Amino acid sequence: MSFYLNLVFGVALGIGLIVGFARYENTRSKRRSDLAATVAAFARMTVHDSRKILPAEFYPSWVVFSHRQKLRMLIIVCIDNVSIDNLQLNWLNVQLEKIWPYVNEAASELIRSSVEPILEQYRPVILSSLKFSKLTLGTVAPQFTGVSILEGDAKGITMELEMEWDGNPNIVLDIKTKVGVGLPIQVKNIGFSGLFRLIFRPLVDEFPCFGAVCFSLREKKNLDFTLKVVGGDLSAIPGISDAIEDTIRDAIEDSITWPVRQIIPILPGDYSDLELKPVGTLDVKLIQAKGLTNKDIIGKSDPYAVIFIRPVRDRMKTSKTINNQLNPIWNEHFDFIVEDESTQYLTIRVFDDEGVQASELIGCAHVALKDLEPGKVKDVWLKLVKDLVIQRDNKDRGQVHLELLFCPFGTESGLTNPFNTDFRLTSLEKALKSGNDGTEAADIAKSSSQRRKDVVIVRGVLSVTVITAENLPAVDLMGKSDPFVVLVLKKSEQKHKTRVVNNTLNPVWNQTFDFVVEDGLHDLLITEVYDHDTFGKDKMGRCIMTLTRVILEGEFTDTFPIDGTKSGILHLHLKWTPQPLPRDP
Repeated sequence: MSFYLNLVFGVALGIGLIVGFARYENTRSKRRSDLAATVAAFARMTVHDSRKILPAEFYPSWVVFSHRQKLRMLIIVCIDNVSIDNLQLNWLNVQLEKIWPYVNEAASELIRSSVEPILEQYRPVILSSLKFSKLTLGTVAPQFTGVSILEGDAKGITMELEMEWDGNPNIVLDIKTKVGVGLPIQVKNIGFSGLFRLIFRPLVDEFPCFGAVCFSLREKKNLDFTLKVVGGDLSAIPGISDAIEDTIRDAIEDSITWPVRQIIPILPGDYSDLELKPVGTLDVKLIQAKGLTNKDIIGKSDPYAVIFIRPVRDRMKTSKTINNQLNPIWNEHFDFIVEDESTQYLTIRVFDDEGVQASELIGCAHVALKDLEPGKVKDVWLKLVKDLVIQRDNKDRGQVHLELLFCPFGTESGLTNPFNTDFRLTSLEKALKSGNDGTEAADIAKSSSQRRKDVVIVRGVLSVTVITAENLPAVDLMGKSDPFVVLVLKKSEQKHKTRVVNNTLNPVWNQTFDFVVEDGLHDLLITEVYDHDTFGKDKMGRCIMTLTRVILEGEFTDTFPIDGTKSGILHLHLKWTPQPLPRDP
């Protein structure tokens, strides 16, 4: 983890900052702002632009840039005639190979001291200990494949380095099982590619002109490795291989993967503001799914969902399993801590429960948190795909219905309990009323995120007016239908039914029904459209909705598509009349 720091200090910053310090010793404060503007301008240069600046006799013939380098070049601004040199990746890699033996020694010790506690934290319950007995990174240095400088940070410099590594490390883990069996396990055939982010911040007057360095694995594109028992077969102990592999991946995810960042102080000072801190909470309602792929030969799939922002086991939430159903209704609530809404995603994976066998993936989807407006509920239908990175499969795997609400900490813009200020204070409201730094808010959210939906009770009367429907499917032999609507409040099982409108595909009802709601945040309104027959009824389709929007807005009229029909829509008017709970004495 420290090899790129040595590289940056020795090459990218060492040369530029040392010569810059010698040239501008008496005007360092002004130099910083000028240098930042210069670097930002040159970072946008192309090879064609640089040829215009440098005379032909001074332009090296060996300079060849990849697409990424053409877009973003690392510039070193030198003294005197302000000569500009393009730092070529081949040269960077050559220098890294030269210093790799020293980097290997330092990085190996750093990995041992920092990763072992994390491995212990995620140690499988079937093991009593998990430690390194040997750890060296081998003789093969990583290769840099891209360099870029990100703009927009006036208080520091952010650099990203693309890296690939097919190394020959010597890594041996000593494990002991609960029954006393000890095994030396070798980690082999490591293949890695990813994008590292370095943040030099804050910029200061003292050499080397920045106070600290933050580093993080911004994006893990590929991580492959195999596990082998030294002198034996790991498969002889069922479950050990998968458990250790999951532990290694969790340790990497929870130690250096963005938005987690490691901070190395360079100059004395307080750099707590650079540490990872929660910025808010994300409330997720897993409502339903429709049209799921059937993975079972006999019967239907038994779907359940796994939802997460960071793929660490103790931060991933799992729904209940709905047996033998391709259109499941979950109606479950989950809360997540958000650490960087500008880069993080909410990811959902839907599986078919296979009992004692491994579950089979039906499909996955994600939504960017930056697309959510703070304090505003967003209702989304997400199309499930096979893979979020390589989306070459056009197979219809179904859709999943979510309701999302992002609430940032320390907001002073009037964002409080969005449901009703008359209700008792919730942990969310307490968090929003705490300090602006979000520290107290984070502690509250961590301790109560799982139970806050059980604490908040929203009571009221829901009035639903079924206005009209349009373009209903023809069910009768004469090309018409006799439609009526059944309204069901799922949790309390209250039910109302409209009158039957005969011989039409565009019925008009204008009927209003009232429901007494005891727990508005956890209930669903289900509207089912039927065709009336002499000997029974035929179901056309249904609409499922939460009560969140009507609780927030108080009253609205909207059009809802009817699931199960090709073109049918339903016009509804909803109104909420709150009934506050008695206050505690």
